[in-house]
Parts: sequence; structure tokens; C-alpha cells
Amino acid sequence: MACPARGQTNQGNIRYHSRTPLRYRCQVCRTTFNERAGTPFHRRRVGQARITEVVTLVAYGCPIAAIEAALGYERSTVSDWIDAAGAHAQAVQQTLVEQPRDLQHVQVDEIRLVTQRGIVWVAMALMVSTRLWLGAVSSPLRDRNLIRELAALVWRCAIQAPLLVVSDGLASYPTAFAQQFCTTEGGTGGRGRRIRWPELVVAQVVKQYQGYRVSGTLHRLMQGSVEMFLTLLWQTDGCQVLNTAFIERFNGTMRNRLAGLARRTHGYVRHHGRLHASVYLMGAVYNFCTYHTSLRTPHQPRTPAMAAGITTERWSVEQLLTYRVPPPRWSPPPKRGRRSREIQALVDRWCPLHR
Repeated sequence: MACPARGQTNQGNIRYHSRTPLRYRCQVCRTTFNERAGTPFHRRRVGQARITEVVTLVAYGCPIAAIEAALGYERSTVSDWIDAAGAHAQAVQQTLVEQPRDLQHVQVDEIRLVTQRGIVWVAMALMVSTRLWLGAVSSPLRDRNLIRELAALVWRCAIQAPLLVVSDGLASYPTAFAQQFCTTEGGTGGRGRRIRWPELVVAQVVKQYQGYRVSGTLHRLMQGSVEMFLTLLWQTDGCQVLNTAFIERFNGTMRNRLAGLARRTHGYVRHHGRLHASVYLMGAVYNFCTYHTSLRTPHQPRTPAMAAGITTERWSVEQLLTYRVPPPRWSPPPKRGRRSREIQALVDRWCPLHR
């Protein structure tokens, strides 16, 4: 991480060090590393194919106890693999999915689950037209802070264009999205004026119950014009009625694949961090490795990532786990006086903006 060339790609600073075994060498910091560096397989004694097999089974709903009984690996070992794979999947999501694009129509919802350390709420967002899962945030409380974090996640994925956000009846949604989706104007001598997006539309679907059964729904337009709302809604393929069916269907997929998210289960999640890693692992597998029936074209099936233009083909789980996410770029040390010639040369070569 101290290398000045970190995060740089296609700069010719990485060369072969040996071919048997395969190792590489950085020409700047002279550090050598193997082909597993930057992946969940780094410094693992078990082969890459077996780790991929176990992670694939877990990502598609196989309990860890079954893997322990069938393959003979200890639960702690499998859990470590899941944590590493989940952290890597989250990095892939942040690099490829959390990029500005025209979302057009987004549905948001929360999942309540019971862990061994109490209740945890997981809030998620889904792009309806491509069924692309945008990400998740979690918190012990279903409060305003949770919804603000979710609104910030959607903000990182959106460009300034007409956007429809549909949620349930939680009162925090309209306020959180209205405060997050703002632009700043002026402010050369101080803080600028924040102006709300004029083309942001926030609608809510409130379910009405009789006992434990849903008897009807109440639709609310919380922000935006009726004309913009109808235009965005009717432009979405397969969604001509205001609902939250797409994000709820995805919630069902997550509950089916992760035992801790099931409504009645004995497989409680023990750690909040492991829950977050598991959610991102399954979400990334859903985005990049799973064909979606409603996205199929006359010529080929498509994954949500293919429909969003992120990839051109379906990834295998091994391709997902071996995708190398560039680390953050190097920042020169704080300038105290005049820099030495060596440091200045590195800054000029790798950080020209910090001159």
C-alpha cells in the first residue's frame, strides 16, 4: 500500500518475476507477489477450485453445516472464506455498480431479521428496468439514519436525470431522498445554496391489512409532478402499475439463499459483519452470475449486469472472485518544506495533480 504506483493500471510497472511458480514484480517498489494477490484466494492453503465450489454452494443457499458434513471443512474455515469473498464482492460492487448511470426507476425496501445479538434491519435498492441490485446498508434500528445511508447509496449510482423512487409507507423515505438529491450552487465565499432535483419523483405504496392479510394498497405521490410520475412509470418495461413487487421479489431471493434471512429459522447470524459480507456476496452473484428470466432477449439470456451494460457476458463465480479491484491511488506525504528530488519525481510520475 506504500507503493506510489498503486491503483495505476496499464502503466507497464508490473512485470513477470517467475513463471514457475507464476509471480509478478512491481518495478517501482520492487515487491513481488503471486497471481492470487488481490483476491479472496490470497494466502489460502486450499486450491482455488475447491474454494470457488464452496463459495458457489453458499451463494446459492447451501447451509454451512451441509458443507461441513459433505466436504469435511470446519465451520470456521468456511466462514473465513465467506467473509473474504463477501468483502471482495462488495469491492466489485462499489467499483462497477456504484457508478453514475440513468437509473430512471428505483425501488427500495428493508428486511428485518433476527440475529444472536438482536434485531438487524437491511435496507436495499433495485434498479427496476435492468433488475440491477444497487447495494445494501444495515443497522440495528429502522430509523432515519438507515434511510439516509440508503439514499446516499442510490445517489452514488445516479446521474442528474428524471428519477422515480418507490418505497413503502415509511415516513423517512421522502425526507431522506429530498435532502440527499440536491445540487449546490454558488458559495464561492462560503457554503452554497442547496437546490433539490426538480425531476425527482418519490412515491409510496402503503399496504392496508385486515388481520394478517393485505386487503388493499394506498398510493401516495410525495414529491414531483403527476406528469413526470406517469412518464417514468410507463417508460419502465414490465411495470405499468405503481408497486414494490420487484424489490420484494428480490428480497424473497435473498431470504431463499441466506438461512439467516428466512422468517422462521434456527440458522441465526452470529456477527453483523458476516451478515453484511453474505448479503453482498449473494447480491454480486445475482448481478453478475445469474440469468434473469424477465431480461431475456430473442437472441440470448441476460444477467442484470449485462442488461445495465456493465458486462458483455455472464460471469462465473470464479470470474467474480478473481476480478482484481484496483486499490485507491497513492497520495504523497504531507509537504513540509521542500520535497526531495526522489519524492518530487514520484509525485510528477504518479500524482501530477498533487504537484
